[in-house]
Amino acid sequence: AWIARASFVFGAGLIFVSFSHVFWLSLSMITFVGFGMIVQLASSNTILQTIVEDDKRGRVMSFYTMAFMGVAPFGSLLSGCLASAIGTLTTLFIGGCCCVAGSIFFAINLPSLRRVVHPIYVQKGIIREIAAGIGRATDLTVPPEE
Repeated sequence: AWIARASFVFGAGLIFVSFSHVFWLSLSMITFVGFGMIVQLASSNTILQTIVEDDKRGRVMSFYTMAFMGVAPFGSLLSGCLASAIGTLTTLFIGGCCCVAGSIFFAINLPSLRRVVHPIYVQKGIIREIAAGIGRATDLTVPPEE
């Protein structure tokens, strides 16, 4: 759910920046864009590393990094060409709309993805550890008694 929310925040931030003509407002919106990007990248990276078997993690992460870093120059080239043809703000708006649409698509497909990932988390003991950690956290008194 964090991936979908963060992608939505990223895209919505880009859309808001595309309408802004005030520097300080644009600067504050870019904070949301950066937050959405970092949370989305960290969340997807964490999930990917937890669902992959230990002996294949290095290979999978190298493909993930290669795909991410290898496609980025093409996206930059496309954005630059689009910005020179239709304008920077319109390009930001289109990019934001694509991110929002992608986040909605991901959110719609999230239940089927959870059905696939949940057994892996149970097998690795991640679900049990999370449940135990939440149980311990809710049993704590504030401040903790020593």
